[in-house]
Amino acid sequence: MVSKEKKTGNPAPAARSVRAAERAHPVTLREVAEAAGVSTATVSLVVNQKKDARIAAETRKRVRDAIHQLGYRPNAMAQTLVSGTSRFIGLVADGVATTPFAGQIIHGAQDEAWKHGYALLIANTEGNAELEKDAMAMMLEYKVRGILYSTWFHRSADIPAPLREADFVLVNCFATEPGARAVVPDEEQGGRSATEILLRHGHRRIAFINATTPAPAKDGRLHGYREALGAAGIPFDPDLVLEAYPDQEGGYGATGELLKLGVTAVYCYNDRMAMGLYDGLREHGLSIPDDLAVVGFDNQEVIAAHLRPPLSTVSLPHYELGAAGVRMLLGVDEAPENGVAKIYCPTVERASVLAEAHA
Repeated sequence: MVSKEKKTGNPAPAARSVRAAERAHPVTLREVAEAAGVSTATVSLVVNQKKDARIAAETRKRVRDAIHQLGYRPNAMAQTLVSGTSRFIGLVADGVATTPFAGQIIHGAQDEAWKHGYALLIANTEGNAELEKDAMAMMLEYKVRGILYSTWFHRSADIPAPLREADFVLVNCFATEPGARAVVPDEEQGGRSATEILLRHGHRRIAFINATTPAPAKDGRLHGYREALGAAGIPFDPDLVLEAYPDQEGGYGATGELLKLGVTAVYCYNDRMAMGLYDGLREHGLSIPDDLAVVGFDNQEVIAAHLRPPLSTVSLPHYELGAAGVRMLLGVDEAPENGVAKIYCPTVERASVLAEAHA
């Protein structure tokens, strides 16, 4: 049976828009129904996108027009109770929000979430286990679509118990147990690309100042360095690999030993180390890149782009890590067989590299 639509004598859309702007209380389902000349049940079916409901296309359009004109907002919590999930994605981080370049993880996740109609709920826990537990419990109460669990540097991580209650993806970290979905930087590719910058400019005797602290980045970047040398037909020389604490003082302190090696170029574990090396080389009266070409890693903008000369480096893909985590969570991207997707680290060439004078 098809019911006759009643004529309501409603004001013109412009007039209704003014009234909506002046309204002091939220627009109700009944008000939308009255404006559209249909029942509240019909409005509910349209709002909840019940495609199998027998509602004429013209009626659906009239309801949507009334929703738009009146500024009606559906009750998100009610919709969550019906569907069992919300339009939120959780992101729990141990320090990403307070780390300048790693904050791009949040930016990338937020942009990608919006593309798919989701908003991001963010909790920065600073490594506090109790706060982390409470944040995840709150997100589960809000029935988030899933949770991204992120660390500020690439490392292995234990999966917190509350995280197992949700669909989750690890970002910038990986599980100590196999099979968990994760997105991490491709450290080996990054180390290979950093070394290839110097090889392309004719350098053949290239040193690598690695970190002293154990980490996936330490092993991966060294492996990439060795791969690039091998592909260029250059035998690996362990004497050209130094280790220093991965900060400015570490790079500065390695200068003297580096200069004994007779190299024409050096690849540093990170940009902070390269910054210290710049100071050490200047104190020895040496010029970059004329006397020694330098490449860093991280592309920490507050450092790399503002050194003199600006530092060639490899970017940690923090923005893409966040975006890829959301895509994997939503099933847009499939996880590889082992669960861990490695994200490409792009190179950024600047003026700190010059061809070797006697290549």
